[in-house]
Amino acid sequence: MVTTTALPARTTETSVRPRQRRKIRWNTVGTGATTVIILLWCLAPFYWMLVLSFRDSAYTFSTDLWFSHVTFDNFRYAFNADYNPFAQSLLNSLLIGTVVTALSMVIGVFAAYALARLSFRGKGIVLAAILGSSMFPGVAILTPLFQLFSGWHWLGTYQALALPQISFSLPLAVYTLTSFFAAMPWNLEEAARIDGATPGQAFRLVILPLAAPALFTTSILVFLASWNEYLLSSVLSNGATAVAPSTVAIANFTAGPHIVPYTQTMAAGLVVTIPLIVVVLLLQRRIVSGLTAGGVKG
Repeated sequence: MVTTTALPARTTETSVRPRQRRKIRWNTVGTGATTVIILLWCLAPFYWMLVLSFRDSAYTFSTDLWFSHVTFDNFRYAFNADYNPFAQSLLNSLLIGTVVTALSMVIGVFAAYALARLSFRGKGIVLAAILGSSMFPGVAILTPLFQLFSGWHWLGTYQALALPQISFSLPLAVYTLTSFFAAMPWNLEEAARIDGATPGQAFRLVILPLAAPALFTTSILVFLASWNEYLLSSVLSNGATAVAPSTVAIANFTAGPHIVPYTQTMAAGLVVTIPLIVVVLLLQRRIVSGLTAGGVKG
């Protein structure tokens, strides 16, 4: 008789590690929630302007949050010269913005280069005065400008609209470009001078090409500020629709008899806003690189 002894079962010790719960990173959640709130806060007015611009004026006060009663009549009214000089105002804004940007950049480049490269007494005071001048509210100098231009018979002219904007744009251009020029290494200009270049040639052939990102960014910011300016233009245009920019034209918008021009105003605002959004989205990398170009010395 054969007896079999049961072998002891092999026991395998398995170390079961408890599953670690992923910790909620509240800082990431807070950052995401803040980003969503900021986006909603900034984009909600633009979205509502977009919806109303395509809505029939008879349904202006409809509570529909989506596109309803879609029509293109609002844009026809906006560009109807019998009611509004809106098309002319767009050309005026483009002309004024171009002139303001060009003159501000030409003056600002030379002023910023002098403040960054030259050593003279009171340089810090001059730079502080330029920066401080940009802090004056436009309404504080509106009455003196109105009296001055009235005595010169400039009210309702292009120069009356452009010159004050240049004075507000110059501090931005000078301060931004000064920080960039100050961060540029001196040996680049010295090498050009050693090779026989004059100071003007060194500035034109060496410094300006290297400063192209900062110049590009500053010119965009100056143009956007000029394009969106309203306070000074609304007073200094003196009711002259032939020179009024688009911001003033939209404020004085009409859409015909017995028509409240809410939807037509939204359509005109959309026409003014869309080009700026497209430019910023297409050139955002250049804008950021230009703003940070002078941030690191090397």
